Amino acid sequence: MTATPAGSSTSFHWFLPTGGDGRQLGGSVHGVGIGADGSSSAPRRTGGERPATLAYLSQLAEAADDLGYEGVLTPTGAHCEDAWIVTAALIARTRRLKFMVAFRPGLVEPALAAQTAATFQRLSQGRLLLNVVAGGSDAEQRGYGDRLGHDERYARAEEFLDVVRASWTGDRFDHKGEHYQLEGAQLRRPPEPAPRIYFGGSSDPAITLAARHADTYLTWGEPAPLVAEKIARVRERAEAEGRTLRFGLRIHVLSRDTAAQAWQAADALIAGLDDTAIAAGQQRLRALESEGQRRMLELHGGSRDRLLVAPNLWAGIGLVRGGAGTALVGSHEEVAERIDEYRAAGVDEFVLSGYPHLEEAYTFAECVRPLL
Repeated sequence: MTATPAGSSTSFHWFLPTGGDGRQLGGSVHGVGIGADGSSSAPRRTGGERPATLAYLSQLAEAADDLGYEGVLTPTGAHCEDAWIVTAALIARTRRLKFMVAFRPGLVEPALAAQTAATFQRLSQGRLLLNVVAGGSDAEQRGYGDRLGHDERYARAEEFLDVVRASWTGDRFDHKGEHYQLEGAQLRRPPEPAPRIYFGGSSDPAITLAARHADTYLTWGEPAPLVAEKIARVRERAEAEGRTLRFGLRIHVLSRDTAAQAWQAADALIAGLDDTAIAAGQQRLRALESEGQRRMLELHGGSRDRLLVAPNLWAGIGLVRGGAGTALVGSHEEVAERIDEYRAAGVDEFVLSGYPHLEEAYTFAECVRPLL
């Protein structure tokens, strides 16, 4: 295994499965039963499903806190519980854990979002991180009353963040833009410090927005050379804006004492998915307008025979799950080696997950992280 680069600072976050958890993909785990149009389907239930109750999410958040993860990413979308409400309920259950709250600009006015974030930051004593999601599905956005297309949403998100950052200064200001008009706006209790902003996206509008506003740019788990290429592109764009970013990788992990045990567990994770379920999942995911989702799908093309897309990088989760669709699978030593390769590619932060999330949080923290 390669040595940690001198002077580097790597952060490890976990994932809060507010759309459901379980031992197998399928059923309602991570909203797999949600259709492309946002409607609920009635999928066959699989064994070991866990609903996203406050009791279970509290148990997972407390474990992540005890295990030393820096934060937990909480998703947004029609498939899951509201991220703000869930994480606010967990503030008092944790001590140092940060909450990476995903939210969508355009579904709330920016001055109100700035105030919400400031309140959360005070109540949590500085433990808020913001994951800005422009929205990858026109159909789902329309379900929320938002009729803007893909590129228009990114333009609006940039203006949204202009207003949020202006609000966080505490100064009085006016704003007259294409999407928002504010007169005499002032946030009288600004956050201290201002929350870090996480942002991901592979399209050109997304990279432009990240270069101007993100503190950490997130990307999904493509092979390390592709991640390095994307990081170089975003870093160059950010430098042109006079800014320096950190870079994060959103990926699943599945490690065991031996590689054979890990691959057996990977096979078991998708054992409940028949060809009909996979075809339906691929149809749903290909209907999305996300460039990052397109890149995820290209890794395997929906085929069970193409799931190993790089050494220890397995795309089986992406057969039915949107967003992060790849996992590092192997022995604890192999997974640690692959993480070091991503670090060499420029990754500073890892947002990890595994099924079930509670057990895999322990496995990574106790068996892989000591090797790093």
